[in-house]
Amino acid sequence: MRVSARDDDALALPSRSSQQLPRSQSPHGEPRQGRCSPAPLSLDRFLSELAANAEQLGGRWEAAVRKRKGQGSRAACAEGLEDKKADAPIQLHTPLFYATCALGGLLSTGLTHLAVTPLDLVKCNMQVDPGKYRDISSGFGVLLQEQGLGGFFKGWMATLVGYSSQGACKFGFYEFFKKCYSDIAGPEHAEKLKTFIYLAASASAEVIADIALCPMEAVKVRVQTQPGFARCLTDGLPKIVQSEGAFGLYKGLLPLWGRQVPYTMMKFACFETIVELVYKHAVPKPKDECSKPLQLAVSFAGGYIAGVFCAVISHPADNLVSFLNNAKGATMADAVRTLGVWGLLTRGLPLRIIMVGTLTGAQWATYDAFKIFVGLPTTGGPIPSPAATDLRQVDHEKQN
Repeated sequence: MRVSARDDDALALPSRSSQQLPRSQSPHGEPRQGRCSPAPLSLDRFLSELAANAEQLGGRWEAAVRKRKGQGSRAACAEGLEDKKADAPIQLHTPLFYATCALGGLLSTGLTHLAVTPLDLVKCNMQVDPGKYRDISSGFGVLLQEQGLGGFFKGWMATLVGYSSQGACKFGFYEFFKKCYSDIAGPEHAEKLKTFIYLAASASAEVIADIALCPMEAVKVRVQTQPGFARCLTDGLPKIVQSEGAFGLYKGLLPLWGRQVPYTMMKFACFETIVELVYKHAVPKPKDECSKPLQLAVSFAGGYIAGVFCAVISHPADNLVSFLNNAKGATMADAVRTLGVWGLLTRGLPLRIIMVGTLTGAQWATYDAFKIFVGLPTTGGPIPSPAATDLRQVDHEKQN
């Protein structure tokens, strides 16, 4: 289907009447700000811009799909000018860019956590009932004997909804906070302090993401570890609210922060550092000249290595979360007395290393594959200077 320049302009606006709006007026009826003094990007404006650019994002994805269908050279030349605006790359650090990263995080995190639900199910049961689920092989055997193959995906709905929401907030806000903290540090210090920026940005994003995850995590753990509690999210969520109130859904928020914030800080900072070292010392050519499959392989390897560190540093808090969500009215002191310090550190750790390493590697590979699909660069690697970025953008505009 041919998209004209006028049609593309319609895609760029969330709503449009038959008459054009005056140039001095925004689509929301507010006067436009002058180009010399742009208004600061507040959180309210940021969220409204995400919604306003949803149709524009869809138009660009449609253009990317159409471009990959391999049309003839003559047709491509004829439509080149018409699709110039739709085929333009997504500008970095714009609301559309953050929305794209959030969608990539939603897909990569939700789908990968759903795929490893059987491993997560065995891990949670080993943490809650170590006498019955002694190790990985016996854990799978007990589940298969008692619940059949369908039992391996108990809690899948809470897993999918919870971790999809968490992934969208985590990846979207990570890019947002990384830009904010880099601007605060200034261009002369951002490169020197990049590791601290990675840590601060990922921690800030995860604090927000866990608020979305916590209710689903509470339902998931109980569905997986308490036989007969509920079948899935739709009946498990109301049961917790009726018995413990809405606060019962957030009973495990503090240990969840204790598990997820260090995990995410390690996940992002280690990944960025490992990928940069790989491109600097192991790959014989610059990242921009590497093929897309090679870039995705580096993303998976860097994610897997980062996932091993993530699993070790966050495992004690993971045991706390499973214990508190399973035992009604229990406190963290009860968990420490029951599990012991050694149990907090090691119970279920080998399985979690396998699960989190694979999970983190697959997340980064899926996330970067999505970014490649929409025309964005993959995550990590040597960061070009602002001057080099500006020159590259000017060259791209000249080619267009």
